[in-house]
Amino acid sequence: MRAIPTLKISISGVRGVVGDSLTPAMLARFAEAFGTYVGSGAVVVGRDTRTSGEMVRQAVHAGLLSSGCRVIDLDICPVPTVQLAVRHRRAHGGIAITASHNPAEWNALKFVGADGLFLDAGQARELLDIYHQGEYVKVAGTEMRGVERMTNGLDLHIKAILDAVGPLPAGPRRLRVALDSCNGAGALIAPRLLESLGVDVVPINVTPNGLFPREAEPLPENLGALCEAVVASQCDVGFAQDMDADRLAVVSERGEPIGEDYTLVLATWYVLAKMEMGSDPVSGPGPFSGPVVVANLATTVAIDGLAARFGSRVVRSKIGEANVTDRMKIEKAVIGGEGNGGVIYPRINFARDSHVGMALILHLLAESGRTVSSLMADLPHYSMAKEKLTCPSNKIPEVLRAIRADFGHLPIDARDGIRVTLADGWFLVRGSNTEPIVRVVAEAGSETAVRRIIDDVLGRVARIVDAA
Repeated sequence: MRAIPTLKISISGVRGVVGDSLTPAMLARFAEAFGTYVGSGAVVVGRDTRTSGEMVRQAVHAGLLSSGCRVIDLDICPVPTVQLAVRHRRAHGGIAITASHNPAEWNALKFVGADGLFLDAGQARELLDIYHQGEYVKVAGTEMRGVERMTNGLDLHIKAILDAVGPLPAGPRRLRVALDSCNGAGALIAPRLLESLGVDVVPINVTPNGLFPREAEPLPENLGALCEAVVASQCDVGFAQDMDADRLAVVSERGEPIGEDYTLVLATWYVLAKMEMGSDPVSGPGPFSGPVVVANLATTVAIDGLAARFGSRVVRSKIGEANVTDRMKIEKAVIGGEGNGGVIYPRINFARDSHVGMALILHLLAESGRTVSSLMADLPHYSMAKEKLTCPSNKIPEVLRAIRADFGHLPIDARDGIRVTLADGWFLVRGSNTEPIVRVVAEAGSETAVRRIIDDVLGRVARIVDAA
């Protein structure tokens, strides 16, 4: 069987296994290419807590400095902090050093433009062209600029959230929150933010040492310790982050994961409810005008049902933060995000931000006086399944062509993989931009129905992948 590649270069950035395909020389060259792309300006750099992070940071600094950039270094911080700092400092761009949900042996570079958003497809291709051509700006030692240590990045992030939503309203008692930061970058900021909001924090896995206490993706099967902590400490809610703290998963007061898709649904509920009350958190007091919510193609249709209650509509985008934010700008959306726990609230931070998600959901709980379970019971409920299969990148187009041919008689959205609308649900098949895998997502009205759909699709994909 063909070996699985340990390096992925795509419009999402570059990621690979440290000590194998991801070398200091390659990292420095990518940083040189980015420095050339941004015109040798100021570049914000931040990293997650992975044990390889310091090596990667040094290589990135070297590449940026050699291309004439001034480096603004945040050291360990969440990815959304990097994006916020780029805008705050009016930098020419940013580099976030993180492999997000990938295993511990991986690391990666994510590239941010001057607007604080990840590079879109066209911008990323331009950067990749510079990298592959190898024609980088180089400056002499006397012309090299310095490295500035920005020590207030986390304070800036917390202040932006509190300025927008404020602390929780006083109630008969303080909410209690269990927090699992996976020993990642969120461990440095999430406990401080939660305390500033006015809740009692029960922390687990908040030592920012990069040692993974669980699988990094905040999926239900990885949240056993958090569920136990919620029940044992009688918490009102549990929050789980990934290593770079852009994704958020929620556990109810019963110790039950509600599923990453419903993170965005709950956050959206709070924003739309405030707008309906005449307190538009985006444009200020004024008449309610039916705002737009943007969600990607793989997000639960429960958000459509919720939006309809408030006279709002959901616009779908391709998957990926850059695609969602692009669509949000076009639609002037009040909130948006992805079904992987990514909440984007432009009033605070035009980025997937788990800390913003926490603040919005806690305000929903505090101001409604309801529990997570009560809110969930009042939402449209669907069963969702997400699976993945290892697949060489060169076989992904063949997989998509076959799925399209098999289901061509049904409504299909081919903007990002193949999304098929069925009589009793929907499914999406797409190749990952970050790993050599095919992802399959399905949703239906019951667990039995969604398993039938996803098992059928997985079987079709597997036959193609395994074919010689």
